[in-house]
Amino acid sequence: MEWFVEEYNGAALKIAVKKKIVEKLSKFQKIEIYETVSFGKMLVLDGKIQLTEKDEAFYHEMLVHVPLISHKDPKKVLIVGGGDGGSLREVLKHDPEEAVLVEIDGEVIELSKKYLGIDGGAFEDNRVSVLVEDGYEFLKESKEKFDVIIVDGTDPNPFSMRISEEEFYGLSNKKCDIFTTQSQSPFAQRDYFKQVVRSLKKSFESFKIYLGFVPTYPLGLWSYAIAKNFELDLDVVKERFESRELKTKYYSPEVHVASFSLPRWIEKLIEEA
Repeated sequence: MEWFVEEYNGAALKIAVKKKIVEKLSKFQKIEIYETVSFGKMLVLDGKIQLTEKDEAFYHEMLVHVPLISHKDPKKVLIVGGGDGGSLREVLKHDPEEAVLVEIDGEVIELSKKYLGIDGGAFEDNRVSVLVEDGYEFLKESKEKFDVIIVDGTDPNPFSMRISEEEFYGLSNKKCDIFTTQSQSPFAQRDYFKQVVRSLKKSFESFKIYLGFVPTYPLGLWSYAIAKNFELDLDVVKERFESRELKTKYYSPEVHVASFSLPRWIEKLIEEA
């Protein structure tokens, strides 16, 4: 049996694979897609698992539905990154008038469409605009404003670091009602998590960290940050969830509210950042 192994900070995740479907070196990164024994298809960028079919909804639903439910009427949404299409699929469940996806690596989009298909046809939706360019440069030059900006970046690398820094967050603050980003594992990737928190503190008057569980991400515990506005009233969350007729695998109104309850050690990390 063949195994894929991802190592991080003295730990590792080992997943049995049936075969490698495709491998390609793009201008930005090494892209691999595997057929695994137990997790379906798996997307790997520069040796880091980005998703498996079995648990990708755990991540994408929490990244998307928390901010979009927090907005009373999300009509125009920007996704920075997210070339696999999972976040875009979840955004369209809220029936926006327009969704813009800006992905720096067009190869990720094309290979995901061809071999993964988790977007469920979202890339072909007439409400969707897909731009292959640097998300930082797009936001810097754009005159548009968005109801929600979602940053669905990869693990830290020279290209993704630009969309986790103070200058990018400052631009985002001026151009949206609600901002959300994934913020890695506060346990396995503590330094990066604290860097994100420092940038948030400098860029937004208010933000909160919330948590989810993604089994194939580093040690399972995953964090997200939401800034400017966030809805914590369970009755409001339930009403919006039901009125929009959302169908989900992981996210629920109860999970939405509970995800903002942080362990003391994470609260301390946020205070120290």
